[in-house]
Amino acid sequence: MLRAGIVGLPNVGKSTMFNAVTKTRKAMAANYPFCTIDPNVGMVTVPDARQEVLAKIFGSKKIVPAIIEFVDIAGLVKGASQGEGLGNQFLTHIREVDAIIQVVRCFEDENVHHVSGTVDPLRDIEVIVTELVLSDLVTAQKRLDKNTKSAKSGDKLALAENELLKKLLPHLNEGKMSNTLELGEDEKKLLKSFCLLTSKPTIFACNVAEGDLAQGDANPFVQKVREYAKTHLDTQAVIISAQIECDLVDLSPEEATDYLKSLGVDESGVGSLIRAVYHLLGLRTYLTAGPEESRAWTIHEGDKGPQAAGVIHSDFERGFIAAEVVAFDDLVKCGSMVKAREAGKWRIEGKEYVVKDGDVIEFRFNV
Repeated sequence: MLRAGIVGLPNVGKSTMFNAVTKTRKAMAANYPFCTIDPNVGMVTVPDARQEVLAKIFGSKKIVPAIIEFVDIAGLVKGASQGEGLGNQFLTHIREVDAIIQVVRCFEDENVHHVSGTVDPLRDIEVIVTELVLSDLVTAQKRLDKNTKSAKSGDKLALAENELLKKLLPHLNEGKMSNTLELGEDEKKLLKSFCLLTSKPTIFACNVAEGDLAQGDANPFVQKVREYAKTHLDTQAVIISAQIECDLVDLSPEEATDYLKSLGVDESGVGSLIRAVYHLLGLRTYLTAGPEESRAWTIHEGDKGPQAAGVIHSDFERGFIAAEVVAFDDLVKCGSMVKAREAGKWRIEGKEYVVKDGDVIEFRFNV
Protein backbone atom coordinates (compact mmCIF):
# COMPACT_ATOMS: atom_id res chain seq x y z
CA MET A 1 0.00 0.00 0.00
CA LEU A 2 1.28 3.47 -0.89
CA ARG A 3 2.01 5.90 1.94
CA ALA A 4 1.79 9.69 2.18
CA GLY A 5 3.93 11.42 4.79
CA ILE A 6 2.71 14.54 6.59
CA VAL A 7 5.66 16.89 7.10
CA GLY A 8 6.25 20.48 8.18
CA LEU A 9 7.92 22.62 10.80
CA PRO A 10 7.01 22.01 14.46
CA ASN A 11 3.62 23.41 15.56
CA VAL A 12 2.10 23.95 12.11
CA GLY A 13 -0.78 21.51 12.71
CA LYS A 14 0.64 18.23 11.36
CA SER A 15 -0.48 15.98 14.21
CA THR A 16 -3.85 17.70 14.47
CA MET A 17 -4.38 17.11 10.74
CA PHE A 18 -3.28 13.48 11.06
CA ASN A 19 -5.90 12.97 13.77
CA ALA A 20 -8.49 14.52 11.47
CA VAL A 21 -7.75 12.43 8.38
CA THR A 22 -7.51 9.19 10.37
CA LYS A 23 -10.52 10.11 12.57
CA THR A 24 -8.56 9.25 15.71
CA ARG A 25 -6.77 10.92 18.62
CA LYS A 26 -3.71 8.80 17.89
CA ALA A 27 -1.18 11.62 17.42
CA MET A 28 -0.23 13.92 20.26
CA ALA A 29 -0.87 17.57 19.39
CA ALA A 30 0.73 20.12 21.74
CA ASN A 31 1.95 23.71 21.73
CA TYR A 32 5.67 22.89 21.77
CA PRO A 33 8.21 21.53 19.25
CA PHE A 34 8.77 17.80 18.71
CA CYS A 35 5.65 16.52 20.47
CA THR A 36 5.73 13.87 17.71
CA ILE A 37 8.87 11.73 17.80
CA ASP A 38 8.01 8.30 16.45
CA PRO A 39 5.83 8.49 13.34
CA ASN A 40 2.12 7.77 13.73
CA VAL A 41 0.60 5.61 10.99
CA GLY A 42 -3.09 5.45 10.12
CA MET A 43 -5.37 4.08 7.43
CA VAL A 44 -7.40 6.76 5.66
CA THR A 45 -10.60 6.17 3.70
CA VAL A 46 -10.89 8.05 0.40
CA PRO A 47 -14.19 10.01 0.24
CA ASP A 48 -16.10 9.08 -2.90
CA ALA A 49 -19.70 10.26 -3.30
CA ARG A 50 -20.13 7.91 -6.27
CA GLN A 51 -20.36 4.93 -3.93
CA GLU A 52 -23.45 6.27 -2.19
CA VAL A 53 -25.13 6.65 -5.58
CA LEU A 54 -24.18 3.11 -6.65
CA ALA A 55 -25.40 1.69 -3.36
CA LYS A 56 -28.85 3.21 -4.03
CA ILE A 57 -28.97 1.93 -7.61
CA PHE A 58 -27.96 -1.63 -6.64
CA GLY A 59 -29.51 -1.73 -3.16
CA SER A 60 -26.10 -2.50 -1.64
CA LYS A 61 -26.05 -3.48 2.05
CA LYS A 62 -22.67 -1.87 2.68
CA ILE A 63 -20.10 0.48 1.16
CA VAL A 64 -16.39 -0.36 1.11
CA PRO A 65 -14.23 2.68 0.26
CA ALA A 66 -10.67 2.82 -1.06
CA ILE A 67 -7.95 3.36 1.54
CA ILE A 68 -4.43 4.79 1.66
CA GLU A 69 -1.90 5.11 4.46
CA PHE A 70 -0.91 8.39 6.09
CA VAL A 71 2.19 8.86 8.26
CA ASP A 72 2.61 11.73 10.74
CA ILE A 73 6.34 12.56 10.79
CA ALA A 74 8.23 14.55 13.43
CA GLY A 75 8.65 18.29 12.80
CA LEU A 76 11.74 19.42 10.94
CA VAL A 77 13.94 22.40 11.79
CA LYS A 78 16.73 24.25 10.02
CA GLY A 79 19.87 22.11 10.09
CA ALA A 80 18.01 18.79 10.04
CA SER A 81 20.30 17.48 7.27
CA GLN A 82 23.18 17.93 9.73
CA GLY A 83 21.24 16.24 12.53
CA GLU A 84 19.62 19.28 14.19
CA GLY A 85 16.41 18.63 16.13
CA LEU A 86 15.16 15.21 15.10
CA GLY A 87 16.63 15.68 11.64
CA ASN A 88 18.11 12.26 10.98
CA GLN A 89 14.96 10.48 12.15
CA PHE A 90 12.80 12.90 10.17
CA LEU A 91 14.69 12.36 6.93
CA THR A 92 14.71 8.58 7.33
CA HIS A 93 10.94 8.54 7.81
CA ILE A 94 10.41 10.70 4.72
CA ARG A 95 12.51 8.29 2.68
CA GLU A 96 10.00 5.54 3.52
CA VAL A 97 6.91 7.31 2.13
CA ASP A 98 5.76 7.62 -1.49
CA ALA A 99 4.46 11.21 -1.42
CA ILE A 100 4.79 14.26 0.79
CA ILE A 101 2.03 16.43 2.25
CA GLN A 102 3.71 19.59 3.47
CA VAL A 103 1.53 21.34 6.08
CA VAL A 104 2.07 25.09 6.04
CA ARG A 105 0.82 27.44 8.74
CA CYS A 106 -1.34 30.16 7.20
CA PHE A 107 -2.83 31.76 10.32
CA GLU A 108 -1.74 34.21 13.01
CA ASP A 109 -2.23 33.22 16.66
CA GLU A 110 -0.02 34.58 19.41
CA ASN A 111 -1.08 31.69 21.64
CA VAL A 112 0.37 29.08 19.25
CA HIS A 113 4.16 29.10 19.26
CA HIS A 114 5.98 29.28 15.91
CA VAL A 115 9.48 27.82 15.86
CA SER A 116 10.76 30.83 13.88
CA GLY A 117 8.88 33.44 15.90
CA THR A 118 6.73 34.76 13.05
CA VAL A 119 4.34 33.35 10.46
CA ASP A 120 5.85 33.23 6.97
CA PRO A 121 4.72 30.22 4.91
CA LEU A 122 7.21 30.71 2.06
CA ARG A 123 10.11 30.86 4.50
CA ASP A 124 8.80 27.70 6.17
CA ILE A 125 8.54 25.91 2.83
CA GLU A 126 12.07 26.93 1.88
CA VAL A 127 13.43 25.62 5.21
CA ILE A 128 12.04 22.17 4.45
CA VAL A 129 12.99 22.21 0.77
CA THR A 130 16.55 23.27 1.65
CA GLU A 131 16.98 20.44 4.15
CA LEU A 132 15.63 17.86 1.68
CA VAL A 133 17.92 19.20 -1.06
CA LEU A 134 20.98 19.16 1.22
CA SER A 135 20.27 15.56 2.17
CA ASP A 136 19.91 14.61 -1.50
CA LEU A 137 23.18 16.35 -2.35
CA VAL A 138 24.99 14.07 0.07
CA THR A 139 23.22 11.00 -1.34
CA ALA A 140 23.95 11.97 -4.95
CA GLN A 141 27.61 12.79 -4.32
CA LYS A 142 28.16 9.47 -2.52
CA ARG A 143 26.60 7.63 -5.45
CA LEU A 144 28.82 9.46 -7.92
CA ASP A 145 31.92 8.66 -5.89
CA LYS A 146 30.90 5.01 -5.59
CA ASN A 147 30.26 4.71 -9.34
CA THR A 148 33.59 6.22 -10.44
CA LYS A 149 35.56 2.97 -10.40
CA SER A 150 32.80 0.96 -12.11
CA ALA A 151 32.35 3.64 -14.77
CA LYS A 152 36.04 3.56 -15.62
CA SER A 153 35.80 -0.18 -16.23
CA GLY A 154 32.97 0.43 -18.72
CA ASP A 155 30.00 -0.62 -16.58
CA LYS A 156 27.00 0.61 -18.60
CA LEU A 157 24.73 1.23 -15.62
CA ALA A 158 27.43 3.15 -13.75
CA LEU A 159 28.13 5.25 -16.85
CA ALA A 160 24.41 6.07 -17.29
CA GLU A 161 24.04 6.93 -13.62
CA ASN A 162 27.07 9.19 -13.67
CA GLU A 163 25.77 11.09 -16.69
CA LEU A 164 22.52 11.66 -14.83
CA LEU A 165 24.30 12.61 -11.60
CA LYS A 166 26.36 15.21 -13.47
CA LYS A 167 23.06 16.86 -14.46
CA LEU A 168 21.50 16.38 -11.05
CA LEU A 169 24.22 17.73 -8.76
CA PRO A 170 24.34 21.27 -10.25
CA HIS A 171 20.53 21.35 -10.15
CA LEU A 172 20.48 20.44 -6.46
CA ASN A 173 23.31 22.91 -5.76
CA GLU A 174 20.98 25.65 -7.00
CA GLY A 175 18.53 24.66 -4.26
CA LYS A 176 16.11 23.01 -6.69
CA MET A 177 14.25 19.75 -6.10
CA SER A 178 15.19 16.79 -8.27
CA ASN A 179 11.61 16.35 -9.52
CA THR A 180 11.88 19.72 -11.31
CA LEU A 181 14.89 18.64 -13.40
CA GLU A 182 13.98 18.15 -17.08
CA LEU A 183 14.82 14.57 -18.00
CA GLY A 184 14.03 11.98 -20.63
CA GLU A 185 11.87 8.95 -19.80
CA ASP A 186 14.86 6.62 -19.34
CA GLU A 187 16.53 9.17 -17.07
CA LYS A 188 13.36 9.52 -15.00
CA LYS A 189 13.26 5.76 -14.46
CA LEU A 190 16.92 5.79 -13.43
CA LEU A 191 16.34 8.71 -11.06
CA LYS A 192 13.72 6.68 -9.17
CA SER A 193 16.39 4.14 -8.24
CA PHE A 194 18.29 6.87 -6.35
CA CYS A 195 15.45 7.12 -3.75
CA LEU A 196 15.89 10.88 -3.39
CA LEU A 197 13.73 12.85 -0.97
CA THR A 198 13.13 15.65 -3.47
CA SER A 199 11.93 13.24 -6.16
CA LYS A 200 8.76 12.44 -4.21
CA PRO A 201 5.53 14.07 -5.44
CA THR A 202 4.49 16.86 -3.08
CA ILE A 203 1.27 18.66 -2.21
CA PHE A 204 0.74 21.56 0.20
CA ALA A 205 -1.91 21.76 2.93
CA CYS A 206 -2.58 25.37 3.91
CA ASN A 207 -3.67 25.31 7.54
CA VAL A 208 -5.96 28.31 8.10
CA ALA A 209 -7.89 29.66 11.09
CA GLU A 210 -11.52 28.68 11.61
CA GLY A 211 -12.79 32.04 10.42
CA ASP A 212 -10.81 31.80 7.17
CA LEU A 213 -12.03 28.40 6.01
CA ALA A 214 -14.97 29.67 3.93
CA GLN A 215 -12.92 32.46 2.32
CA GLY A 216 -9.57 30.70 2.27
CA ASP A 217 -8.77 31.88 -1.25
CA ALA A 218 -8.63 35.46 0.05
CA ASN A 219 -6.04 34.59 2.69
CA PRO A 220 -2.75 36.28 1.59
CA PHE A 221 -0.69 33.43 3.07
CA VAL A 222 -2.69 30.88 1.04
CA GLN A 223 -2.27 32.95 -2.11
CA LYS A 224 1.51 32.93 -1.67
CA VAL A 225 1.62 29.17 -1.11
CA ARG A 226 -0.55 28.48 -4.15
CA GLU A 227 1.66 30.66 -6.33
CA TYR A 228 4.76 28.87 -5.04
CA ALA A 229 3.18 25.44 -5.57
CA LYS A 230 2.23 26.30 -9.14
CA THR A 231 5.46 27.98 -10.25
CA HIS A 232 8.00 25.81 -8.43
CA LEU A 233 6.49 22.32 -8.41
CA ASP A 234 3.42 22.46 -10.67
CA THR A 235 1.36 21.01 -7.83
CA GLN A 236 -1.67 21.82 -5.67
CA ALA A 237 -2.23 23.68 -2.44
CA VAL A 238 -5.36 22.58 -0.56
CA ILE A 239 -7.01 24.67 2.17
CA ILE A 240 -7.75 23.01 5.51
CA SER A 241 -8.41 24.11 9.08
CA ALA A 242 -6.77 21.35 11.10
CA GLN A 243 -8.45 22.32 14.37
CA ILE A 244 -11.93 22.37 12.83
CA GLU A 245 -11.26 19.03 11.16
CA CYS A 246 -10.11 17.55 14.45
CA ASP A 247 -13.29 18.82 16.17
CA LEU A 248 -15.36 17.03 13.51
CA VAL A 249 -13.94 13.68 14.61
CA ASP A 250 -16.25 13.65 17.64
CA LEU A 251 -19.40 14.53 15.67
CA SER A 252 -21.84 12.28 13.87
CA PRO A 253 -21.99 12.66 10.05
CA GLU A 254 -25.18 14.70 10.37
CA GLU A 255 -23.73 16.95 13.08
CA ALA A 256 -20.54 17.41 11.06
CA THR A 257 -22.53 18.44 7.99
CA ASP A 258 -24.53 20.98 9.99
CA TYR A 259 -21.38 22.36 11.60
CA LEU A 260 -19.61 22.81 8.27
CA LYS A 261 -22.68 24.55 6.81
CA SER A 262 -22.66 26.95 9.76
CA LEU A 263 -19.11 27.86 8.74
CA GLY A 264 -20.16 28.47 5.15
CA VAL A 265 -18.62 25.35 3.57
CA ASP A 266 -20.19 22.22 2.11
CA GLU A 267 -17.34 19.76 2.49
CA SER A 268 -14.44 19.03 4.80
CA GLY A 269 -11.13 20.36 3.53
CA VAL A 270 -9.57 17.07 4.58
CA GLY A 271 -11.82 15.24 2.13
CA SER A 272 -10.43 17.35 -0.71
CA LEU A 273 -6.90 16.79 0.57
CA ILE A 274 -7.27 13.00 0.74
CA ARG A 275 -8.58 12.83 -2.83
CA ALA A 276 -5.78 15.12 -4.04
CA VAL A 277 -3.15 12.93 -2.35
CA TYR A 278 -4.75 9.79 -3.83
CA HIS A 279 -4.36 11.21 -7.33
CA LEU A 280 -0.90 12.60 -6.52
CA LEU A 281 0.18 9.03 -5.79
CA GLY A 282 -0.98 8.06 -9.28
CA LEU A 283 -3.92 6.09 -7.91
CA ARG A 284 -7.31 5.71 -9.54
CA THR A 285 -10.56 3.98 -8.60
CA TYR A 286 -12.84 1.60 -10.40
CA LEU A 287 -16.09 0.45 -8.85
CA THR A 288 -18.05 -2.74 -8.43
CA ALA A 289 -21.58 -2.93 -7.07
CA GLY A 290 -24.27 -5.42 -6.22
CA PRO A 291 -26.82 -6.26 -3.54
CA GLU A 292 -24.16 -7.14 -0.97
CA GLU A 293 -21.77 -4.20 -1.37
CA SER A 294 -20.61 -1.21 -3.34
CA ARG A 295 -16.79 -1.28 -3.37
CA ALA A 296 -14.02 1.01 -4.58
CA TRP A 297 -10.90 -0.74 -5.91
CA THR A 298 -7.55 1.04 -6.11
CA ILE A 299 -5.42 0.77 -9.25
CA HIS A 300 -2.54 2.75 -10.73
CA GLU A 301 -3.12 5.18 -13.54
CA GLY A 302 -2.62 3.33 -16.82
CA ASP A 303 -3.48 -0.14 -15.50
CA LYS A 304 -5.19 -2.39 -18.03
CA GLY A 305 -8.10 -4.78 -17.57
CA PRO A 306 -6.15 -7.84 -16.32
CA GLN A 307 -4.17 -5.75 -13.80
CA ALA A 308 -7.36 -4.18 -12.49
CA ALA A 309 -8.97 -7.59 -12.17
CA GLY A 310 -5.93 -8.83 -10.24
CA VAL A 311 -6.63 -6.29 -7.50
CA ILE A 312 -9.72 -8.35 -6.60
CA HIS A 313 -7.94 -11.71 -6.83
CA SER A 314 -4.89 -13.04 -8.65
CA ASP A 315 -7.12 -15.71 -10.27
CA PHE A 316 -9.08 -12.91 -11.97
CA GLU A 317 -5.89 -11.65 -13.62
CA ARG A 318 -4.59 -15.07 -14.65
CA GLY A 319 -7.91 -16.15 -16.11
CA PHE A 320 -9.00 -12.77 -17.48
CA ILE A 321 -11.34 -13.05 -20.47
CA ALA A 322 -13.02 -9.63 -20.65
CA ALA A 323 -14.32 -6.70 -18.64
CA GLU A 324 -17.93 -5.57 -18.83
CA VAL A 325 -17.69 -1.81 -18.37
CA VAL A 326 -19.99 1.19 -18.02
CA ALA A 327 -18.85 4.69 -17.08
CA PHE A 328 -20.28 5.86 -13.76
CA ASP A 329 -21.86 8.99 -15.29
CA ASP A 330 -23.54 6.94 -18.02
CA LEU A 331 -24.90 4.46 -15.49
CA VAL A 332 -26.35 7.27 -13.36
CA LYS A 333 -27.98 8.90 -16.39
CA CYS A 334 -29.55 5.59 -17.41
CA GLY A 335 -30.63 4.80 -13.85
CA SER A 336 -29.97 1.05 -13.89
CA MET A 337 -27.74 -1.60 -15.40
CA VAL A 338 -30.56 -2.89 -17.59
CA LYS A 339 -31.21 0.54 -19.07
CA ALA A 340 -27.47 1.12 -19.53
CA ARG A 341 -27.29 -2.06 -21.62
CA GLU A 342 -30.37 -1.04 -23.62
CA ALA A 343 -28.78 2.36 -24.32
CA GLY A 344 -25.55 0.73 -25.52
CA LYS A 345 -23.50 2.23 -22.69
CA TRP A 346 -22.50 -1.17 -21.27
CA ARG A 347 -19.61 -2.53 -23.35
CA ILE A 348 -17.15 -5.42 -23.47
CA GLU A 349 -13.44 -4.57 -23.20
CA GLY A 350 -10.41 -6.82 -23.67
CA LYS A 351 -6.91 -7.18 -22.25
CA GLU A 352 -5.59 -3.92 -23.71
CA TYR A 353 -8.32 -1.72 -22.26
CA VAL A 354 -6.92 0.98 -19.96
CA VAL A 355 -9.27 1.22 -17.00
CA LYS A 356 -10.57 4.72 -16.30
CA ASP A 357 -11.32 6.33 -12.96
CA GLY A 358 -15.00 5.79 -12.18
CA ASP A 359 -15.51 2.77 -14.44
CA VAL A 360 -18.11 0.35 -13.07
CA ILE A 361 -16.88 -3.12 -13.95
CA GLU A 362 -17.79 -6.80 -13.90
CA PHE A 363 -15.03 -9.20 -14.94
CA ARG A 364 -15.30 -12.37 -16.96
CA PHE A 365 -12.59 -14.90 -16.11
CA ASN A 366 -11.82 -18.59 -16.27
CA VAL A 367 -9.37 -20.52 -14.10
